[in-house]
Amino acid sequence: MDAKVTWSQGMSFSGTAATGFVVPLGADPAVGGQNDGFRPLELMAISLAGCTAMDVISILRKKQQAVSAFEVRVQAGQSDSHPHVFTKAVILYHVTGKGVDENALIRAIELSATKYCPAQAMLSKSFKMELVYEIYEEDGQHVKNGAVNIG
Repeated sequence: MDAKVTWSQGMSFSGTAATGFVVPLGADPAVGGQNDGFRPLELMAISLAGCTAMDVISILRKKQQAVSAFEVRVQAGQSDSHPHVFTKAVILYHVTGKGVDENALIRAIELSATKYCPAQAMLSKSFKMELVYEIYEEDGQHVKNGAVNIG
């Protein structure tokens, strides 16, 4: 895989890869930026969320689960000192649907974490990840929540 970041001005860059899509990168005004793009670490968190989200929804669809809304949130803690690396993360899988099977969701999360998601496989070697889920019915009624233990 090849990726490229090109400087525009100040602390503004654009990133691209083989797909041709362009992602704006920027910095906070406190460090000379114009607040005009994603911070690089934000993209790492988005990559983690996106990678596991694509796996889990694909698996749930194969298991014929009636999912009507799905969101994955990553809350990453960072060290206080430079280089402010991620020290831990909570990944929350928020699933809404009709009678979504809790065991199917748990298995999808496990497969993503242990077999399919390269972002999760790489980053889990650097910091601890807690995998949690919430299941809601389409009428908004909370059905179930829990945690998935890997390894």
